[in-house]
Amino acid sequence: MDPVSQGLVGSVACQIISNKKKLLVITVISFLSALAPDLDIFIRSEDDPILFLEFHRQFTHSLIFIPIGGLLCALFFNLFIPKVLNMPFKHIYIICTLAYGTHGILDAFTSYGTQLLWPFTDERIAWHLISVIDPIFTIPILLFIMTAVIKNKKLYSYFALGWLVIYLLLSYIQQYRATILINEIISQRNHFGTRLIVKPSFANIIVWKTLYESDNYYYIDAIRLTSNSKFIPGTKTKKLNIEESFPWLDRKSKQAIDIERFKWFSDNYLSQSQKYPLQIMDVRFTSLPHTLSPLWSIELDPEIDSSSHEIHGGFASLAKHTQVHPRNSIITTHFECFSQNACRREGLEDHCRLQSKAHPLLSPKDHDLCVQW
Repeated sequence: MDPVSQGLVGSVACQIISNKKKLLVITVISFLSALAPDLDIFIRSEDDPILFLEFHRQFTHSLIFIPIGGLLCALFFNLFIPKVLNMPFKHIYIICTLAYGTHGILDAFTSYGTQLLWPFTDERIAWHLISVIDPIFTIPILLFIMTAVIKNKKLYSYFALGWLVIYLLLSYIQQYRATILINEIISQRNHFGTRLIVKPSFANIIVWKTLYESDNYYYIDAIRLTSNSKFIPGTKTKKLNIEESFPWLDRKSKQAIDIERFKWFSDNYLSQSQKYPLQIMDVRFTSLPHTLSPLWSIELDPEIDSSSHEIHGGFASLAKHTQVHPRNSIITTHFECFSQNACRREGLEDHCRLQSKAHPLLSPKDHDLCVQW
């Protein structure tokens, strides 16, 4: 998740077990210790952009590394601010280790994927329960933690923990509701969904992105869950076939190897862009939950030699090559999903008609739902 949420969750865990006399100091060092696993963002290479994707949320986030990460944090604080801490090293180590350990577990609740079980497996664990940024989750925890420090009362730390648990439970219920609905839609479309992802969209647990695979196509839709459930039909895209899409590609080249690395990172949710044929998209993450505007992708170059990497990787290709919504703001356009008049304001009513023509598998009922929504 975002650094603020990570630090706050680490602080909540440590405030609960701490001595009230040291509440402020413990809050600060636990906050910083909970950020430490993300120091892996410095593992990157200008020549190999996929290196960052491979190592972020890898060994520093694994369960087996928690005691080591906690020890490194404790040694750092004990070396530079021993007089401020004024507590036995054993206590510092316990606090730092607990805070450090919350990071990888919290990340696993998002959709990005975290290698919690490294080095035993390279599986990227993702429970798809919360967005990487969610102010509704974060702000109450921040307020409770600040109140606990100001009033020197651990009771508010328990309130923060309670909100954390309640929010994740609410998210689980929302995910369950969305899963039931999309399975009904899959059945209505006479599809056989071999893989299904149901994940919250950016910064909320109201609008959920659904992604499933059927007959070598990925189907991307959205569901808005309030007191009533609203299905928002999206689009479809063909699953990447390297031999068909890039017949010129040398299978032993670095570009071919990069595709395999990107395939691992994306859990093979890859598709070739129709607008930019040399671009390979990760269809799991898009600027709007029911569209094909990827947050990251890689772009190949048929002109470079076999020893060179693909041109763009990770986030690098976003600004130049991905399709951008007319408002030019992911955050602004995303929250159009909450509005009843979003279709009319953004011209999406025409978009729905085009979708129905372009994708005959979208039923008239799907089209009507889109326009009404």
